[in-house]
Amino acid sequence: MSEQEPQELPEPGPPAAPQGRVLAAVAAGGALGALARYGALVLWPTPGGGFPWTVFVVNAAGCALIGVLMVLTVERGRVTHPLVRPFLGVGVLGGFTTFSTYAAGVSDLLVRREALTAMAYAAATAVAALGAVWAAAAGTRAWLDRGPGGSGGEGRVA
Repeated sequence: MSEQEPQELPEPGPPAAPQGRVLAAVAAGGALGALARYGALVLWPTPGGGFPWTVFVVNAAGCALIGVLMVLTVERGRVTHPLVRPFLGVGVLGGFTTFSTYAAGVSDLLVRREALTAMAYAAATAVAALGAVWAAAAGTRAWLDRGPGGSGGEGRVA
C-alpha cells in the first residue's frame, strides 16, 4: 500500500468564484443530479416490499465519484476551475445521492416490520458509501501516480 501523504489542503472558506456564479453552478448541477437519480429510479424501480437496490447503488456510485472528484480537485489539484467542485460535488453529486430517500427506505422497511432488512440496508449503505469513497480515491491516486508526471501538479485541467 503506497498511499502518499496528501499535499496541504486549502483552508475552508468562501469559494474563489463570485457567489452568483457558484449558486448558479450548484443549482444547475443539482438539477442534473436529481434528474439522473430520478431516471435511475424510473429505469430500475424497487418492487413493492423489496430491498431498495437503486438508492443503494446510486448512493455508493455517487460516493465513489465524490472520492475521484476530491482527489482530482483538492488533493492533487489536477482540476482547478473554481466552479468544478460546486457544480460537480455539491450540485450534480449532491443531487444524485440521497440521504433522505435512504432514510425513508429504512423507515418504510421498519413500518413493514422488516427490521432485519432495514438494519442491513442502513449498515450496508454506510459501509458501501464509505468504502466507495475510499476505494475510488485510492484508485484515482494510484492511476495518477502511474502516469507520466507522477503525483506532481503537472497536467492540471482548468
